[in-house]
Amino acid sequence: MTNKGRAVIALGGNALVKPEQKGTIYEQFANTRETSAHIVKMIKAGWEVVITHGNGPQVGAILIQNERAKNEVPAMPLGICVAESEGVIGYMIQQCLSNALRKADLKKPVVALVTQVLVDDNDPSFSNPTKPIGPYYTKKVAEAMRKAGQPMMEQRHGWRMIVPSPDPKAVVEADVIKKLMEDGIIVIASGGGGMPVIEKPGWGLDGLEAVIDKDLASERLAHQLGADLLLILTGEDNVCLNYGKPDQRILTGVTLAEIKAYYEAGHFPPGSMGPKILAAIRFLEGGGKRVAITSLDKAYEAAEGRTGTQIVS
Repeated sequence: MTNKGRAVIALGGNALVKPEQKGTIYEQFANTRETSAHIVKMIKAGWEVVITHGNGPQVGAILIQNERAKNEVPAMPLGICVAESEGVIGYMIQQCLSNALRKADLKKPVVALVTQVLVDDNDPSFSNPTKPIGPYYTKKVAEAMRKAGQPMMEQRHGWRMIVPSPDPKAVVEADVIKKLMEDGIIVIASGGGGMPVIEKPGWGLDGLEAVIDKDLASERLAHQLGADLLLILTGEDNVCLNYGKPDQRILTGVTLAEIKAYYEAGHFPPGSMGPKILAAIRFLEGGGKRVAITSLDKAYEAAEGRTGTQIVS
């Protein structure tokens, strides 16, 4: 098997819960089995992979469970909910990918690692939280929560909590992940962006009530691992300019300079494609060779450079 290089595969939310689904555990396992089949294609072709993933639907469900059961059992803080979702999703991917590898006669162990990500405690997001999470609330409930000190944001379907989303600086366990990869182990890491932590003098690491964008965290990990490819899997086959408009333009092959100019011109909204493009820019500026952005079912072809939006330095 020819070694084609090291790739960080960032799985989007549709890898586990599709838009039309309720998100039952049976649906999530079925989707994860499909996802695993695409990843196995890359491994068979000679790619050395690390897998990262989002956790939006799962951590949202945990927060709802917290809310409904708070009078029966103590509610867990956001940071613990993120860690819980990392464990649940990591278990599903670990099991499904291990089974898929065994069927393909590939002897590759798989491990899921609860990951901590270092952030700056002076990050501006802590004084200006903007990331919506959890269930929707009525205006009356939202007002009560706001008076109790919880920042809230009105959206299309109601009111939601907003929390800080600090910029990731480094993945704490990157050296451990690198060692595991060198030993031939496939690692699932930085789930949901990882657990945000700060370094306290005289104390060590301390967790924060925040969430980290999983694409930006994936880029930090890819940089620390010296990856050749950052493969970002989303709900679309390609990145587009003027998305959804009559003059929509599909991007296939673009340079770092071109995508950076489009980003700075405001083509990619913060709530959707923006973080993915920023992750691509950072990865290439940091020495990465190539970024591919596409849909899950085209993962292998995009890794080979044959489809999706291919971005090179």
